[in-house]
Amino acid sequence: MPERSPWSCVLWDVDGTIIDASEGILRRLTVTLEHFGMRPPTRGELAHWIGPPMFESFQTNVGMTPEQATEAVTFYRGLNKAEGYTSSVQLFPGIAEIMADLSAAGVPQATASSKPEVQVTALMDFFDLSPYLTATVGATLDERTLSAKSDIVAEALRRLAVAGADTSRPVLIGDRHHDVEGGLAHDVPVIFVQWGFSWPHEAEGAQASVATADELRALLLVEE
Repeated sequence: MPERSPWSCVLWDVDGTIIDASEGILRRLTVTLEHFGMRPPTRGELAHWIGPPMFESFQTNVGMTPEQATEAVTFYRGLNKAEGYTSSVQLFPGIAEIMADLSAAGVPQATASSKPEVQVTALMDFFDLSPYLTATVGATLDERTLSAKSDIVAEALRRLAVAGADTSRPVLIGDRHHDVEGGLAHDVPVIFVQWGFSWPHEAEGAQASVATADELRALLLVEE
């Protein structure tokens, strides 16, 4: 049967929501922090790193100054570029199918990621998700000009509107408290996914929290 959505447009976080890039992130963080004479994180500590902009994380997690963090981000991004933005990444099960079905139902979609936009674009192309997106939005490479989730949500909504999309009933799908806070800053309801790198309390403030792609799909698409 034909499907419709209760939402006029859907915004997607990327890391921890659509894509599991944890293996590559941990490897690059290990090389970067050892380069700067610091202890790298364990896999269990990745939740401190995945989600916020790296520029912020280097300061918050290991006490770097803004100047040191800028240097660390440059080093880290150099590793990422050398490896290829699509190395050591995989899709979370069921998400590509949801995006395809939303597209088929005529629902405009956009990414709203704190990951640099050039990387988001490469990932969406690699996994053949770009055809489902009206806008691909991420951070600037320096993670300073555009990086806060609230600003990225605003930019995603702006680009959707420019493209003619109805942004009156948006929803943001994400896996961290930054997503919840960034959405709420613009009165955008958030559906929190539990398969990312987060703690349960981070879902506080979200409209709903889901454990599986099937649960997420049920909130995004209904039969007419």
